Amino acid sequence: MTETDTRTGAIGGQLGAPAPRDTTFHGSDPDTVATDTICHDTPTHCQARTRLYRDGRLVEQGFAIERISDHLTDPRAMIWLDLRNPDADDLSVLQEEFGLHPVAIEDARVARERPKIDRYRTHLFLTAYSARLDLASGELATSELAAFILPQALITIRKDDGLDVGKVVERWDASPDLAANGVGYLVHGLLDYIVDGHFEAVQSLDDAVEGLEDDLFAPPSAKHLHVQRRSFELRKSLVLLRRVVLPMREVLNTVMRRDLRHVNEELMPYYQDVYDHVLRAAEWTESLRDLVTTILETNLTIQGNRMNVITKKVTSWAAIIAVPTFITGFYGMNVPYPGFSNHVGFLVASVIMVGSGVLLYWTFRRNDWLLSRLLVAPLQVLKPAPHLRVRADLVLARRHADRQRQQERGQADHEQQRDQEGRGRGTGHARAPGCLLRGNGRHRAAFDVQRRHARVVHPGDRDAHDQRRAQGCGHAADPGTDPQCRGSRRDRDQH
Repeated sequence: MTETDTRTGAIGGQLGAPAPRDTTFHGSDPDTVATDTICHDTPTHCQARTRLYRDGRLVEQGFAIERISDHLTDPRAMIWLDLRNPDADDLSVLQEEFGLHPVAIEDARVARERPKIDRYRTHLFLTAYSARLDLASGELATSELAAFILPQALITIRKDDGLDVGKVVERWDASPDLAANGVGYLVHGLLDYIVDGHFEAVQSLDDAVEGLEDDLFAPPSAKHLHVQRRSFELRKSLVLLRRVVLPMREVLNTVMRRDLRHVNEELMPYYQDVYDHVLRAAEWTESLRDLVTTILETNLTIQGNRMNVITKKVTSWAAIIAVPTFITGFYGMNVPYPGFSNHVGFLVASVIMVGSGVLLYWTFRRNDWLLSRLLVAPLQVLKPAPHLRVRADLVLARRHADRQRQQERGQADHEQQRDQEGRGRGTGHARAPGCLLRGNGRHRAAFDVQRRHARVVHPGDRDAHDQRRAQGCGHAADPGTDPQCRGSRRDRDQH
């Protein structure tokens, strides 16, 4: 296999064809980002960046690569070396300088390796991807990163300019108090930046899926094609992001192992936070993947329902047109028939055609197969006018006022009845005001029910009826037969 085949990702485990980038994800110029760290005196053919930490403090930046071996003799020193798109000769220099394993050098040279971490005798080899979602197209852009983790050095190999190394340097400078913890401090800043990029990509995908849900139930138009195309694009991006995010759990678990001694007790909470973000991003990716699949299925179901409605309409109009066509074809035969060569036959045929068409249209409308737009305007015309609504409100208000007056009249009659009953019994039969309701309330209620059903007219009711009759209330001799007075009596009994 040639070097060209290796560079284009011809070996298994690829994530896709590599896409060269001229700028970073944040739009920075890769030639000027983190300018202080750029090394101008380097034996490599690619751009290099260097940093030196001693006793937890940043001492020097952008120094020559030849001095790295001298600094590594100091146990208090910690070095970061970054190579941008190196070739085979550059990686051979690294192998000789740091004693890296040939298999790790081969993995660093091969493009589109899966995210992983391998353990060797003197170092760890890490492969990870930064990710960013293009909101306009829904395409997920990834950038591969390889890293060699040594006891006193971190070497990063960037295959393209997608990863903004300036942001990584800013992460390190934001927490200088952790620099005394060794190489684990540099690895944490690098992994924290990569995982945060995954989380931002998942959030962007979530926002895109929410917008897709809004377009899913939009009125039928050309948007259903947009929904289908957008769904496939987001699904493809989710599959790619899932390949990038899920292996990061194993990467973090391996780095956090205590026997490797890269992460001490002070850095462990920070790594736990990064691991929590990895788990959340992985779970979120799985849920979004299921959601996009559901959107695709729902979109197909909605299209099928719309097609069924269109089919019913077309079938209904075809049936309506088929009947007149059959009749005209039948009467178009060159044989005598009743009404042949006569105006009566023409009228009969016309009536049959029009009648059958109207009958079929009514049948289809009744079964909700057709909805003529010609009926929309007449239905709007038949809506009640505002002044008619005002008149209806006045009538209802008048009826309500009459009902209230009737209830007040019934209450007054009831009070008058009680007064007359008290005078009729005399002083000998006088009782306490609450005695009737307290001691004999049950018998009183039974007596009222029996009197109402038997239409027994009480003397008090007779007097009240005579008074209402004198006022023109009714002409019946019995208040139970007078409709209006019956209503007053019902109100009085209920009261």
